[in-house]
Amino acid sequence: MGATFSLGRVAGVRVGVHWSVLVVFALITIGLAQGRLPRAHPGSPAWAYWLTALATAVVFLLALLAHEISHVMVARRNGVGADEITLWLLGGAARLHDEAPTPTAELRIAGIGPLVSLLLGGFFALLTWWTHALHSPGLLVEALAWLAGINILLALFNVLPAAPLDGGRLLRALVWWRTGNRLRATEVATGAGRALGWILVATGVYEALAGGFAGGLWLLLIGWFMVAMATMEGSQAKLRELLRSVPVRQAMSADPVTAAAGTTVREFLGGPPWRYRHSAFPVTDPAGRPVGLVSVRQAGQVPVEDRDSTSLDAVMVPLGDIPTAGPDEPLAQLVPALEASPARRALVLVDGRVVGIVTSSDVSRVIAWLTSTTPPGAGLRTARQ
Repeated sequence: MGATFSLGRVAGVRVGVHWSVLVVFALITIGLAQGRLPRAHPGSPAWAYWLTALATAVVFLLALLAHEISHVMVARRNGVGADEITLWLLGGAARLHDEAPTPTAELRIAGIGPLVSLLLGGFFALLTWWTHALHSPGLLVEALAWLAGINILLALFNVLPAAPLDGGRLLRALVWWRTGNRLRATEVATGAGRALGWILVATGVYEALAGGFAGGLWLLLIGWFMVAMATMEGSQAKLRELLRSVPVRQAMSADPVTAAAGTTVREFLGGPPWRYRHSAFPVTDPAGRPVGLVSVRQAGQVPVEDRDSTSLDAVMVPLGDIPTAGPDEPLAQLVPALEASPARRALVLVDGRVVGIVTSSDVSRVIAWLTSTTPPGAGLRTARQ
């Protein structure tokens, strides 16, 4: 589930927001400002309801972020890198560089999120009691009570044993531990996720037809997202298994043509070393070390009158935003970062020097060869050998 826009970095992790979060934010704000708050505390001015609702929705999104940050922190402590979080309809998703090395590590990484939400629910419950005892404004007490309830509900919902929820990861860890088969465990978890998603869709349709349109629409939307995400997660797991034994060097284009950071856009677009060679080029500093990646499209967007005064380092994508890998690393480990990168390219480095470049098309080519040259049903066995 890709991010629609970015909120920056938290603890070194890029935080993105999917458009579905805007829907959640709007529904929470409207529901509180025009429903729960006026019913619980009538007589306040409209601006007070809306201001309280907006603040409560913001705090809720921060709680979701804390939930996902906890996954990243525990993943790193278990040897699994992570550099991006995307908040979406059901909470969020942390993009891990690789899968957990053991079922126990998977259990830790998955279990910390619901635990954090549960602790936040308890914290807000204590705040509710404290502010009520101090006779604080009723709207504040009501907002804290709502935050307590929603975080506890989020924790309980997330432990349902169905992907892509955290409970699906817990189920996957259990099946993996019992069977020793990671792919089989993923199939069980994603199958449960699709089943739960379709149950929610059917329930939502029934409720909408029975007169509860808003609640039914909400269930239908959640169910549809669960089916889509579980299906995508299952496909990605099969893809990772297929590519697990393929090193990056077998997919990369070796020794790509590079461009110096100080090269002007006019020189780049008209120079023989680059013209018609590729659609994107690594950008290097005077010592030959990579500092970014520039595409012909990016350079072409510079106004003609500015091309003599604009160098490539002003229009390139910085190296920090480009996935990198070593030539002997598993291609499966690079694919998630490659798919999430706006450049859709990764640089292959050895001792800080560019030795290759990998694109999404390169990965597709490898997959085409693997699926075409392997007998049906034997692809995953071959890939593991």
